Amino acid sequence: MAATTETTAETTAGSAPEGGPVERLRAAFNRLSERQKILFLVGVAAIIALIVGAVLWSRQPDWKVLFSNLSEKDGGAIVSILEAQNVPHRFGDNGTLLVPADRVHELRLKLASQNLPRGGLVGFEVMENQKFGTSQFTEQVNYQRGLEGELSRTIQSIHAVQSARVHLAIPKPSVFVRDDLKPTASVMLNLYPGRALDDSQIAGISHLVSSSVANMPLANVSIIDQNGALLTQLKSATAAGLNPVQLKYVREIQDDVIGRIDNILRPILGDGNYKVQVAADLDFSQSEQTAKTFRPNPTPDTTAIRSQQTTETASVNQPTGGVPGALTNQPPVPAIAPLTQPDTGGTPGQPGPPAKPEDEGHIDISGIKSPLGTKVSPPLSTSKSTTTNIEVDETIRHTVQAMGEIRRLSAAVVVNYKKDTAKDGKPITRPLNDDEMKKVSDSIHGAMGFNSERGDTLSIANAPFTETAKTEESLPLWKDPENVAYAKDLGKLLLIAALIALLYFFIIRPTLRTMFPPPLEEEREARADGEEGEDGVEVQLDSYAVKLQQVRDIAQRDAPAVANIIREWMGTNG
Repeated sequence: MAATTETTAETTAGSAPEGGPVERLRAAFNRLSERQKILFLVGVAAIIALIVGAVLWSRQPDWKVLFSNLSEKDGGAIVSILEAQNVPHRFGDNGTLLVPADRVHELRLKLASQNLPRGGLVGFEVMENQKFGTSQFTEQVNYQRGLEGELSRTIQSIHAVQSARVHLAIPKPSVFVRDDLKPTASVMLNLYPGRALDDSQIAGISHLVSSSVANMPLANVSIIDQNGALLTQLKSATAAGLNPVQLKYVREIQDDVIGRIDNILRPILGDGNYKVQVAADLDFSQSEQTAKTFRPNPTPDTTAIRSQQTTETASVNQPTGGVPGALTNQPPVPAIAPLTQPDTGGTPGQPGPPAKPEDEGHIDISGIKSPLGTKVSPPLSTSKSTTTNIEVDETIRHTVQAMGEIRRLSAAVVVNYKKDTAKDGKPITRPLNDDEMKKVSDSIHGAMGFNSERGDTLSIANAPFTETAKTEESLPLWKDPENVAYAKDLGKLLLIAALIALLYFFIIRPTLRTMFPPPLEEEREARADGEEGEDGVEVQLDSYAVKLQQVRDIAQRDAPAVANIIREWMGTNG
Protein backbone atom coordinates (compact mmCIF):
# COMPACT_ATOMS: atom_id res chain seq x y z
CA MET A 1 0.00 0.00 0.00
CA ALA A 2 2.86 2.34 0.76
CA ALA A 3 4.18 1.90 -2.69
CA THR A 4 0.85 2.69 -4.19
CA THR A 5 0.56 5.83 -2.12
CA GLU A 6 3.99 7.00 -3.16
CA THR A 7 3.17 6.36 -6.81
CA THR A 8 -0.04 8.38 -6.57
CA ALA A 9 1.72 11.23 -4.85
CA GLU A 10 4.43 11.25 -7.49
CA THR A 11 1.84 11.28 -10.25
CA THR A 12 -0.02 14.16 -8.69
CA ALA A 13 3.11 16.09 -8.02
CA GLY A 14 4.22 15.58 -11.57
CA SER A 15 0.91 17.00 -12.82
CA ALA A 16 1.01 20.05 -10.54
CA PRO A 17 1.02 23.23 -12.57
CA GLU A 18 4.04 25.35 -12.74
CA GLY A 19 3.98 29.10 -13.22
CA GLY A 20 1.95 32.06 -11.88
CA PRO A 21 -1.62 32.39 -10.58
CA VAL A 22 -3.06 32.53 -14.11
CA GLU A 23 -1.62 29.11 -14.95
CA ARG A 24 -2.92 27.72 -11.69
CA LEU A 25 -6.39 29.14 -12.33
CA ARG A 26 -6.38 27.71 -15.85
CA ALA A 27 -5.34 24.30 -14.55
CA ALA A 28 -8.07 24.45 -11.88
CA PHE A 29 -10.69 25.41 -14.48
CA ASN A 30 -9.57 22.49 -16.69
CA ARG A 31 -10.46 20.10 -13.89
CA LEU A 32 -14.15 20.88 -14.46
CA SER A 33 -16.34 18.99 -16.86
CA GLU A 34 -18.04 20.71 -19.77
CA ARG A 35 -21.34 20.94 -17.89
CA GLN A 36 -19.65 22.37 -14.80
CA LYS A 37 -17.81 24.94 -16.93
CA ILE A 38 -21.07 26.15 -18.50
CA LEU A 39 -22.88 26.38 -15.16
CA PHE A 40 -19.96 28.20 -13.58
CA LEU A 41 -19.80 30.82 -16.34
CA VAL A 42 -23.58 31.31 -16.34
CA GLY A 43 -23.65 31.70 -12.56
CA VAL A 44 -20.84 34.24 -12.52
CA ALA A 45 -22.50 36.26 -15.33
CA ALA A 46 -25.87 36.18 -13.54
CA ILE A 47 -24.36 37.39 -10.26
CA ILE A 48 -22.54 40.23 -12.02
CA ALA A 49 -25.74 41.22 -13.87
CA LEU A 50 -27.77 41.23 -10.65
CA ILE A 51 -25.19 43.34 -8.83
CA VAL A 52 -24.96 45.85 -11.68
CA GLY A 53 -28.78 45.99 -11.98
CA ALA A 54 -29.16 46.62 -8.25
CA VAL A 55 -26.62 49.43 -8.38
CA LEU A 56 -28.28 51.07 -11.38
CA TRP A 57 -31.74 50.66 -9.87
CA SER A 58 -30.63 52.27 -6.60
CA ARG A 59 -29.23 55.22 -8.57
CA GLN A 60 -32.42 55.63 -10.61
CA PRO A 61 -34.18 58.94 -9.80
CA ASP A 62 -37.56 59.07 -8.10
CA TRP A 63 -40.16 59.73 -10.77
CA LYS A 64 -43.13 62.03 -10.18
CA VAL A 65 -46.01 63.17 -12.36
CA LEU A 66 -45.34 66.37 -14.27
CA PHE A 67 -48.70 66.51 -16.09
CA SER A 68 -51.54 64.08 -16.61
CA ASN A 69 -54.28 63.71 -19.23
CA LEU A 70 -52.29 65.64 -21.80
CA SER A 71 -53.64 66.10 -25.27
CA GLU A 72 -51.52 64.91 -28.16
CA LYS A 73 -50.65 68.44 -29.22
CA ASP A 74 -49.60 69.58 -25.74
CA GLY A 75 -47.76 66.31 -25.08
CA GLY A 76 -45.71 66.64 -28.24
CA ALA A 77 -44.77 70.24 -27.49
CA ILE A 78 -43.75 69.42 -23.91
CA VAL A 79 -41.69 66.39 -24.92
CA SER A 80 -39.86 68.45 -27.53
CA ILE A 81 -38.89 71.01 -24.89
CA LEU A 82 -37.75 68.29 -22.45
CA GLU A 83 -35.60 66.61 -25.09
CA ALA A 84 -34.04 69.93 -26.06
CA GLN A 85 -33.07 70.49 -22.40
CA ASN A 86 -31.84 66.86 -21.92
CA VAL A 87 -34.38 66.21 -19.17
CA PRO A 88 -35.04 62.49 -18.56
CA HIS A 89 -38.71 61.64 -18.86
CA ARG A 90 -41.01 58.74 -19.47
CA PHE A 91 -44.73 58.09 -19.88
CA GLY A 92 -46.85 56.34 -17.29
CA ASP A 93 -50.39 55.04 -17.27
CA ASN A 94 -53.36 57.15 -18.42
CA GLY A 95 -51.16 59.53 -20.38
CA THR A 96 -49.14 60.80 -17.42
CA LEU A 97 -45.73 62.34 -18.08
CA LEU A 98 -43.09 61.48 -15.45
CA VAL A 99 -39.90 63.42 -14.70
CA PRO A 100 -37.34 63.31 -11.84
CA ALA A 101 -38.94 64.39 -8.57
CA ASP A 102 -36.37 67.10 -7.85
CA ARG A 103 -37.18 68.93 -11.09
CA VAL A 104 -40.98 68.84 -11.13
CA HIS A 105 -41.61 72.39 -9.87
CA GLU A 106 -38.80 73.87 -11.97
CA LEU A 107 -40.15 72.33 -15.16
CA ARG A 108 -43.73 73.36 -14.40
CA LEU A 109 -42.70 76.99 -14.00
CA LYS A 110 -40.65 76.94 -17.21
CA LEU A 111 -43.46 75.38 -19.19
CA ALA A 112 -46.01 77.78 -17.70
CA SER A 113 -43.92 80.70 -18.97
CA GLN A 114 -44.40 79.23 -22.45
CA ASN A 115 -48.16 78.82 -21.92
CA LEU A 116 -47.97 75.03 -21.73
CA PRO A 117 -50.02 72.97 -21.44
CA ARG A 118 -52.88 74.71 -23.13
CA GLY A 119 -55.27 71.89 -22.34
CA GLY A 120 -56.53 71.67 -25.91
CA LEU A 121 -58.53 74.88 -25.43
CA VAL A 122 -58.02 78.20 -27.15
CA GLY A 123 -58.77 81.30 -25.13
CA PHE A 124 -58.54 84.98 -25.96
CA GLU A 125 -54.96 84.47 -27.12
CA VAL A 126 -56.51 83.68 -30.50
CA MET A 127 -57.19 87.42 -30.80
CA GLU A 128 -53.54 88.33 -30.34
CA ASN A 129 -52.38 87.41 -33.84
CA GLN A 130 -55.07 89.02 -35.92
CA LYS A 131 -53.98 89.66 -39.48
CA PHE A 132 -54.61 92.85 -41.36
CA GLY A 133 -57.69 92.64 -43.54
CA THR A 134 -59.50 90.04 -41.45
CA SER A 135 -63.23 90.04 -42.15
CA GLN A 136 -65.80 90.91 -39.54
CA PHE A 137 -67.19 87.36 -39.67
CA THR A 138 -63.75 85.91 -38.86
CA GLU A 139 -63.32 88.32 -35.96
CA GLN A 140 -66.72 87.34 -34.56
CA VAL A 141 -65.90 83.63 -34.86
CA ASN A 142 -62.53 84.11 -33.15
CA TYR A 143 -64.15 86.10 -30.38
CA GLN A 144 -66.72 83.37 -29.80
CA ARG A 145 -63.98 80.69 -29.79
CA GLY A 146 -61.98 82.68 -27.28
CA LEU A 147 -65.01 83.21 -25.04
CA GLU A 148 -65.85 79.50 -25.12
CA GLY A 149 -62.27 78.57 -24.26
CA GLU A 150 -62.05 81.00 -21.37
CA LEU A 151 -65.33 79.76 -19.92
CA SER A 152 -64.15 76.15 -20.25
CA ARG A 153 -60.90 76.95 -18.43
CA THR A 154 -62.78 78.70 -15.65
CA ILE A 155 -65.20 75.81 -15.17
CA GLN A 156 -62.31 73.32 -15.12
CA SER A 157 -60.90 75.09 -12.06
CA ILE A 158 -63.71 73.53 -10.00
CA HIS A 159 -62.23 70.61 -8.08
CA ALA A 160 -64.87 68.07 -9.17
CA VAL A 161 -64.62 68.92 -12.90
CA GLN A 162 -61.98 67.07 -14.89
CA SER A 163 -62.72 68.75 -18.22
CA ALA A 164 -65.39 71.02 -19.68
CA ARG A 165 -66.62 72.15 -23.08
CA VAL A 166 -68.79 75.23 -23.66
CA HIS A 167 -70.80 75.87 -26.83
CA LEU A 168 -72.35 79.28 -27.37
CA ALA A 169 -75.09 80.13 -29.84
CA ILE A 170 -75.06 83.90 -30.25
CA PRO A 171 -77.58 85.16 -32.86
CA LYS A 172 -77.06 88.26 -34.93
CA PRO A 173 -78.69 91.40 -33.52
CA SER A 174 -81.83 92.58 -35.29
CA VAL A 175 -83.66 95.90 -35.34
CA PHE A 176 -87.00 94.08 -35.26
CA VAL A 177 -88.23 93.04 -31.85
CA ARG A 178 -89.90 89.86 -33.09
CA ASP A 179 -86.64 88.70 -34.70
CA ASP A 180 -84.45 89.55 -31.72
CA LEU A 181 -83.36 86.15 -30.31
CA LYS A 182 -81.59 85.58 -27.01
CA PRO A 183 -78.23 83.73 -26.94
CA THR A 184 -78.07 80.20 -25.53
CA ALA A 185 -75.28 78.07 -24.08
CA SER A 186 -74.59 74.35 -23.67
CA VAL A 187 -72.01 73.07 -21.18
CA MET A 188 -70.56 69.54 -21.20
CA LEU A 189 -68.85 68.47 -17.95
CA ASN A 190 -66.57 65.48 -17.47
CA LEU A 191 -66.42 64.83 -13.73
CA TYR A 192 -63.77 62.91 -11.83
CA PRO A 193 -64.73 59.35 -10.85
CA GLY A 194 -66.61 59.27 -7.57
CA ARG A 195 -67.36 63.00 -7.53
CA ALA A 196 -70.57 64.93 -8.11
CA LEU A 197 -71.84 68.50 -8.17
CA ASP A 198 -74.47 69.73 -5.74
CA ASP A 199 -77.29 72.11 -6.63
CA SER A 200 -75.42 75.22 -5.52
CA GLN A 201 -72.43 74.38 -7.74
CA ILE A 202 -74.67 73.73 -10.75
CA ALA A 203 -76.44 77.03 -10.14
CA GLY A 204 -73.06 78.75 -9.86
CA ILE A 205 -71.93 77.40 -13.25
CA SER A 206 -75.22 78.51 -14.83
CA HIS A 207 -74.87 82.04 -13.42
CA LEU A 208 -71.23 82.16 -14.53
CA VAL A 209 -72.09 81.38 -18.15
CA SER A 210 -75.18 83.59 -18.31
CA SER A 211 -73.32 86.54 -16.78
CA SER A 212 -70.43 86.19 -19.26
CA VAL A 213 -72.61 86.58 -22.36
CA ALA A 214 -74.64 89.71 -22.94
CA ASN A 215 -78.44 89.37 -22.81
CA MET A 216 -78.35 85.66 -21.99
CA PRO A 217 -81.14 84.58 -19.60
CA LEU A 218 -80.33 82.05 -16.92
CA ALA A 219 -82.92 79.62 -18.31
CA ASN A 220 -81.01 79.42 -21.63
CA VAL A 221 -78.03 77.60 -20.05
CA SER A 222 -78.06 73.79 -20.26
CA ILE A 223 -75.53 71.65 -18.39
CA ILE A 224 -75.01 67.90 -18.86
CA ASP A 225 -72.43 65.46 -17.49
CA GLN A 226 -70.38 62.76 -19.23
CA ASN A 227 -73.30 60.34 -18.91
CA GLY A 228 -75.66 62.66 -20.72
CA ALA A 229 -77.71 63.46 -17.62
CA LEU A 230 -79.25 66.93 -17.56
CA LEU A 231 -78.00 68.73 -14.48
CA THR A 232 -79.95 71.97 -14.89
CA GLN A 233 -83.68 71.99 -14.24
CA LEU A 234 -86.36 74.46 -15.26
CA LYS A 235 -87.23 75.10 -11.63
CA SER A 236 -84.54 76.27 -9.30
CA ALA A 237 -83.84 74.61 -5.98
CA THR A 238 -85.34 77.50 -4.05
CA ALA A 239 -88.55 77.46 -6.02
CA ALA A 240 -88.83 73.70 -5.54
CA GLY A 241 -88.41 74.07 -1.79
CA LEU A 242 -85.01 72.40 -1.70
CA ASN A 243 -82.84 75.28 -0.61
CA PRO A 244 -79.45 73.97 0.58
CA VAL A 245 -78.90 77.17 2.57
CA GLN A 246 -81.98 76.46 4.66
CA LEU A 247 -80.90 72.86 5.26
CA LYS A 248 -77.49 74.10 6.34
CA TYR A 249 -79.10 76.58 8.73
CA VAL A 250 -81.19 73.79 10.29
CA ARG A 251 -78.01 71.74 10.87
CA GLU A 252 -76.31 74.75 12.42
CA ILE A 253 -79.22 75.26 14.85
CA GLN A 254 -79.19 71.57 15.80
CA ASP A 255 -75.40 71.53 16.27
CA ASP A 256 -75.60 74.67 18.39
CA VAL A 257 -78.18 73.12 20.73
CA ILE A 258 -76.19 69.85 20.90
CA GLY A 259 -73.05 71.82 21.74
CA ARG A 260 -74.77 73.67 24.58
CA ILE A 261 -76.10 70.42 26.04
CA ASP A 262 -72.72 68.77 25.61
CA ASN A 263 -70.94 71.59 27.42
CA ILE A 264 -73.30 71.33 30.40
CA LEU A 265 -73.23 67.51 30.66
CA ARG A 266 -69.51 66.89 30.17
CA PRO A 267 -68.44 68.12 33.64
CA ILE A 268 -71.30 66.20 35.28
CA LEU A 269 -71.22 62.82 33.50
CA GLY A 270 -67.82 62.76 31.82
CA ASP A 271 -66.87 62.05 28.22
CA GLY A 272 -68.46 59.02 26.61
CA ASN A 273 -71.20 58.63 29.21
CA TYR A 274 -74.02 60.30 27.25
CA LYS A 275 -75.34 60.75 23.72
CA VAL A 276 -77.38 63.73 22.52
CA GLN A 277 -79.52 64.19 19.43
CA VAL A 278 -81.64 67.26 18.61
CA ALA A 279 -84.25 67.80 15.90
CA ALA A 280 -85.22 71.39 15.10
CA ASP A 281 -88.43 72.37 13.32
CA LEU A 282 -87.95 75.80 11.74
CA ASP A 283 -90.44 78.02 9.96
CA PHE A 284 -88.99 79.43 6.73
CA SER A 285 -92.24 80.99 5.49
CA GLN A 286 -92.07 84.76 5.07
CA SER A 287 -95.20 86.91 5.54
CA GLU A 288 -96.02 90.62 5.62
CA GLN A 289 -98.99 92.13 7.44
CA THR A 290 -100.40 95.68 7.36
CA ALA A 291 -103.06 96.70 9.96
CA LYS A 292 -105.07 99.99 10.14
CA THR A 293 -107.07 100.66 13.33
CA PHE A 294 -109.37 103.53 14.47
CA ARG A 295 -110.19 104.49 18.06
CA PRO A 296 -112.99 106.75 19.39
CA ASN A 297 -112.17 110.46 19.68
CA PRO A 298 -111.02 111.54 23.11
CA THR A 299 -112.60 114.34 25.16
CA PRO A 300 -113.15 117.72 23.47
CA ASP A 301 -110.50 119.32 25.64
CA THR A 302 -107.77 117.04 24.23
CA THR A 303 -109.03 116.92 20.66
CA ALA A 304 -106.40 117.62 18.03
CA ILE A 305 -107.73 120.22 15.58
CA ARG A 306 -106.51 119.85 12.03
CA SER A 307 -108.11 123.12 10.68
CA GLN A 308 -110.80 125.69 11.73
CA GLN A 309 -112.66 128.27 9.60
CA THR A 310 -114.99 131.05 10.91
CA THR A 311 -117.31 133.15 8.68
CA GLU A 312 -119.21 136.30 9.96
CA THR A 313 -121.47 138.65 7.90
CA ALA A 314 -123.64 141.79 8.64
CA SER A 315 -126.14 143.75 6.46
CA VAL A 316 -128.71 146.64 6.85
CA ASN A 317 -132.34 145.94 6.10
CA GLN A 318 -133.15 148.90 3.70
CA PRO A 319 -136.15 149.07 1.41
CA THR A 320 -135.36 148.17 -2.13
CA GLY A 321 -136.80 149.56 -5.35
CA GLY A 322 -138.11 153.12 -6.21
CA VAL A 323 -139.69 155.16 -8.96
CA PRO A 324 -138.39 154.06 -12.30
CA GLY A 325 -136.43 156.73 -13.98
CA ALA A 326 -133.06 158.42 -14.09
CA LEU A 327 -133.04 159.33 -10.44
CA THR A 328 -133.50 155.77 -9.41
CA ASN A 329 -130.45 154.60 -11.42
CA GLN A 330 -128.12 156.99 -9.69
CA PRO A 331 -125.34 155.54 -7.52
CA PRO A 332 -126.11 155.45 -3.85
CA VAL A 333 -125.26 158.45 -1.75
CA PRO A 334 -122.82 157.85 1.13
CA ALA A 335 -124.80 156.75 4.08
CA ILE A 336 -125.38 159.27 6.77
CA ALA A 337 -127.66 157.13 8.81
CA PRO A 338 -126.32 154.37 11.08
CA LEU A 339 -125.81 151.04 9.21
CA THR A 340 -125.85 148.79 12.20
CA GLN A 341 -127.12 148.79 15.68
CA PRO A 342 -124.31 148.89 18.15
CA ASP A 343 -123.80 145.97 20.49
CA THR A 344 -124.80 147.19 23.87
CA GLY A 345 -123.24 144.22 25.56
CA GLY A 346 -126.40 143.29 27.39
CA THR A 347 -128.76 140.46 27.04
CA PRO A 348 -131.79 140.62 24.81
CA GLY A 349 -134.78 142.26 26.48
CA GLN A 350 -132.69 144.02 29.07
CA PRO A 351 -130.98 147.46 28.88
CA GLY A 352 -127.29 147.42 28.40
CA PRO A 353 -124.66 149.62 29.87
CA PRO A 354 -124.82 153.31 29.04
CA ALA A 355 -123.11 154.39 25.89
CA LYS A 356 -119.78 156.01 26.15
CA PRO A 357 -119.42 159.57 24.91
CA GLU A 358 -116.81 158.58 22.35
CA ASP A 359 -119.16 155.90 20.94
CA GLU A 360 -121.96 158.30 20.26
CA GLY A 361 -122.37 159.03 16.54
CA HIS A 362 -120.25 155.88 15.47
CA ILE A 363 -120.81 152.16 15.11
CA ASP A 364 -118.16 149.43 14.79
CA ILE A 365 -119.38 145.91 14.17
CA SER A 366 -118.10 143.12 11.95
CA GLY A 367 -115.36 145.37 10.69
CA ILE A 368 -117.76 148.08 9.50
CA LYS A 369 -117.39 151.57 10.86
CA SER A 370 -119.92 154.30 10.11
CA PRO A 371 -120.95 157.63 11.72
CA LEU A 372 -124.35 157.94 13.24
CA GLY A 373 -126.25 161.04 12.28
CA THR A 374 -129.02 160.45 14.78
CA LYS A 375 -129.60 158.28 17.71
CA VAL A 376 -132.19 156.28 15.79
CA SER A 377 -130.94 152.80 14.65
CA PRO A 378 -132.31 151.17 11.47
CA PRO A 379 -132.99 147.41 11.38
CA LEU A 380 -129.76 145.17 11.38
CA SER A 381 -129.12 141.56 10.07
CA THR A 382 -125.96 139.53 11.12
CA SER A 383 -124.74 135.87 10.61
CA LYS A 384 -121.75 133.88 11.89
CA SER A 385 -120.56 130.29 11.00
CA THR A 386 -117.55 128.24 12.21
CA THR A 387 -116.12 125.02 10.57
CA THR A 388 -113.70 122.88 12.64
CA ASN A 389 -111.82 119.77 11.24
CA ILE A 390 -110.67 117.36 13.95
CA GLU A 391 -107.81 114.78 13.40
CA VAL A 392 -108.99 111.20 13.08
CA ASP A 393 -107.34 108.72 15.53
CA GLU A 394 -105.69 106.19 13.17
CA THR A 395 -102.93 103.52 13.68
CA ILE A 396 -101.13 101.77 10.76
CA ARG A 397 -98.85 98.80 11.59
CA HIS A 398 -96.66 97.00 8.99
CA THR A 399 -95.24 93.69 10.24
CA VAL A 400 -92.71 91.44 8.40
CA GLN A 401 -92.24 88.01 9.96
CA ALA A 402 -88.61 86.90 10.01
CA MET A 403 -87.56 83.61 8.35
CA GLY A 404 -86.03 80.73 10.27
CA GLU A 405 -88.08 81.04 13.44
CA ILE A 406 -87.89 78.00 15.68
CA ARG A 407 -91.28 76.36 15.91
CA ARG A 408 -90.27 73.33 17.96
CA LEU A 409 -87.23 71.62 19.45
CA SER A 410 -87.07 67.91 20.19
CA ALA A 411 -84.11 66.50 22.13
CA ALA A 412 -83.23 62.93 23.10
CA VAL A 413 -80.50 62.15 25.64
CA VAL A 414 -79.23 58.73 26.67
CA VAL A 415 -77.19 58.60 29.89
CA ASN A 416 -74.90 55.70 30.76
CA TYR A 417 -75.01 53.90 34.11
CA LYS A 418 -72.81 55.44 36.77
CA LYS A 419 -69.64 53.64 37.80
CA ASP A 420 -69.51 52.71 41.47
CA THR A 421 -67.68 50.39 43.87
CA ALA A 422 -69.34 47.45 45.59
CA LYS A 423 -68.89 46.53 49.23
CA ASP A 424 -66.26 43.95 48.34
CA GLY A 425 -64.28 46.59 46.40
CA LYS A 426 -65.19 45.41 42.91
CA PRO A 427 -66.18 48.04 40.35
CA ILE A 428 -69.84 47.96 39.35
CA THR A 429 -72.29 50.14 37.43
CA ARG A 430 -75.63 51.35 38.76
CA PRO A 431 -78.48 53.43 37.35
CA LEU A 432 -78.83 57.07 38.33
CA ASN A 433 -81.25 57.79 41.15
CA ASP A 434 -84.14 60.25 40.93
CA ASP A 435 -82.19 63.21 42.30
CA GLU A 436 -79.36 62.71 39.82
CA MET A 437 -81.79 62.33 36.93
CA LYS A 438 -83.59 65.52 37.99
CA LYS A 439 -80.31 67.44 38.02
CA VAL A 440 -79.51 66.18 34.54
CA SER A 441 -83.00 67.05 33.29
CA ASP A 442 -82.91 70.57 34.73
CA SER A 443 -79.48 71.18 33.26
CA ILE A 444 -80.62 70.10 29.80
CA HIS A 445 -83.80 72.21 30.02
CA GLY A 446 -81.76 75.30 30.73
CA ALA A 447 -79.07 74.57 28.15
CA MET A 448 -81.42 73.96 25.22
CA GLY A 449 -83.78 76.83 26.06
CA PHE A 450 -86.78 74.58 26.64
CA ASN A 451 -90.11 76.29 25.94
CA SER A 452 -93.26 74.31 26.68
CA GLU A 453 -95.52 76.91 25.03
CA ARG A 454 -94.10 76.20 21.58
CA GLY A 455 -94.29 72.42 22.13
CA ASP A 456 -90.64 71.51 22.89
CA THR A 457 -90.05 67.92 24.01
CA LEU A 458 -87.20 66.29 25.92
CA SER A 459 -86.63 62.57 26.38
CA ILE A 460 -83.98 61.30 28.82
CA ALA A 461 -83.14 57.59 29.14
CA ASN A 462 -80.75 55.93 31.58
CA ALA A 463 -79.32 52.68 30.19
CA PRO A 464 -75.98 50.82 30.24
CA PHE A 465 -73.80 51.43 27.21
CA THR A 466 -72.50 48.52 25.15
CA GLU A 467 -68.77 48.66 24.60
CA THR A 468 -67.88 48.75 20.94
CA ALA A 469 -64.53 48.09 19.41
CA LYS A 470 -62.71 51.28 18.66
CA THR A 471 -61.88 51.72 15.02
CA GLU A 472 -58.62 53.36 14.17
CA GLU A 473 -59.06 56.38 12.02
CA SER A 474 -55.54 56.18 10.69
CA LEU A 475 -54.61 53.65 8.04
CA PRO A 476 -52.80 50.52 9.20
CA LEU A 477 -49.12 50.20 8.47
CA TRP A 478 -49.61 47.74 5.63
CA LYS A 479 -52.03 50.13 3.87
CA ASP A 480 -50.00 53.30 4.20
CA PRO A 481 -48.82 54.30 0.70
CA GLU A 482 -45.36 55.28 1.93
CA ASN A 483 -44.89 51.99 3.78
CA VAL A 484 -46.11 50.08 0.75
CA ALA A 485 -43.53 51.86 -1.43
CA TYR A 486 -40.76 51.13 1.06
CA ALA A 487 -41.85 47.49 1.25
CA LYS A 488 -41.71 47.17 -2.52
CA ASP A 489 -38.19 48.61 -2.65
CA LEU A 490 -37.04 46.35 0.19
CA GLY A 491 -38.66 43.35 -1.48
CA LYS A 492 -36.75 44.03 -4.69
CA LEU A 493 -33.47 44.23 -2.79
CA LEU A 494 -34.21 41.02 -0.87
CA LEU A 495 -35.14 39.23 -4.09
CA ILE A 496 -31.85 40.25 -5.70
CA ALA A 497 -29.93 39.14 -2.61
CA ALA A 498 -31.76 35.80 -2.57
CA LEU A 499 -30.94 35.16 -6.22
CA ILE A 500 -27.27 35.95 -5.66
CA ALA A 501 -27.16 33.64 -2.63
CA LEU A 502 -28.89 30.86 -4.56
CA LEU A 503 -26.42 31.10 -7.44
CA TYR A 504 -23.48 31.16 -5.07
CA PHE A 505 -24.39 28.24 -2.82
CA PHE A 506 -25.71 25.92 -5.54
CA ILE A 507 -23.45 26.72 -8.50
CA ILE A 508 -20.38 28.79 -7.62
CA ARG A 509 -19.42 27.20 -4.31
CA PRO A 510 -19.52 23.52 -5.49
CA THR A 511 -17.59 24.47 -8.61
CA LEU A 512 -14.90 26.23 -6.57
CA ARG A 513 -14.57 23.17 -4.35
CA THR A 514 -13.98 21.05 -7.42
CA MET A 515 -11.49 23.49 -8.83
CA PHE A 516 -9.57 23.88 -5.58
CA PRO A 517 -9.73 20.65 -3.51
CA PRO A 518 -8.36 20.64 0.09
CA PRO A 519 -4.69 19.44 0.46
CA LEU A 520 -3.62 16.21 2.23
CA GLU A 521 -2.63 16.15 5.87
CA GLU A 522 0.93 15.31 4.94
CA GLU A 523 1.03 18.23 2.59
CA ARG A 524 -0.27 20.53 5.33
CA GLU A 525 2.44 19.26 7.69
CA ALA A 526 5.01 19.75 4.99
CA ARG A 527 3.86 23.32 4.47
CA ALA A 528 3.99 23.91 8.20
CA ASP A 529 7.61 22.61 8.31
CA GLY A 530 8.54 24.60 5.27
CA GLU A 531 9.15 21.44 3.22
CA GLU A 532 8.84 21.48 -0.53
CA GLY A 533 8.89 18.90 -3.27
CA GLU A 534 11.89 17.86 -5.22
CA ASP A 535 11.39 20.66 -7.70
CA GLY A 536 10.34 23.22 -5.05
CA VAL A 537 6.64 22.94 -6.04
CA GLU A 538 3.88 22.19 -3.54
CA VAL A 539 2.36 18.76 -4.07
CA GLN A 540 -1.43 18.54 -4.25
CA LEU A 541 -3.44 15.37 -4.55
CA ASP A 542 -6.89 15.10 -5.97
CA SER A 543 -9.83 14.15 -3.81
CA TYR A 544 -9.87 10.53 -4.98
CA ALA A 545 -6.33 9.95 -3.80
CA VAL A 546 -7.13 11.55 -0.44
CA LYS A 547 -10.12 9.32 0.10
CA LEU A 548 -8.17 6.25 -0.95
CA GLN A 549 -5.41 7.05 1.51
CA GLN A 550 -7.95 7.50 4.30
CA VAL A 551 -9.43 4.04 3.57
CA ARG A 552 -5.99 2.51 3.67
CA ASP A 553 -5.27 4.12 7.02
CA ILE A 554 -8.50 2.72 8.47
CA ALA A 555 -7.68 -0.79 7.13
CA GLN A 556 -4.25 -0.69 8.74
CA ARG A 557 -5.59 0.44 12.10
CA ASP A 558 -8.56 -1.98 12.32
CA ALA A 559 -8.14 -4.83 9.84
CA PRO A 560 -10.76 -7.21 11.40
CA ALA A 561 -13.52 -4.59 11.19
CA VAL A 562 -12.73 -3.87 7.56
CA ALA A 563 -12.73 -7.63 6.84
CA ASN A 564 -16.15 -8.02 8.45
CA ILE A 565 -17.52 -5.19 6.38
CA ILE A 566 -16.18 -6.68 3.16
CA ARG A 567 -17.59 -10.11 4.21
CA GLU A 568 -21.03 -8.57 4.74
CA TRP A 569 -20.90 -6.88 1.33
CA MET A 570 -19.98 -10.12 -0.32
CA GLY A 571 -22.66 -12.03 1.61
CA THR A 572 -25.32 -9.53 0.64
CA ASN A 573 -24.34 -9.57 -3.01
CA GLY A 574 -24.01 -13.34 -3.01
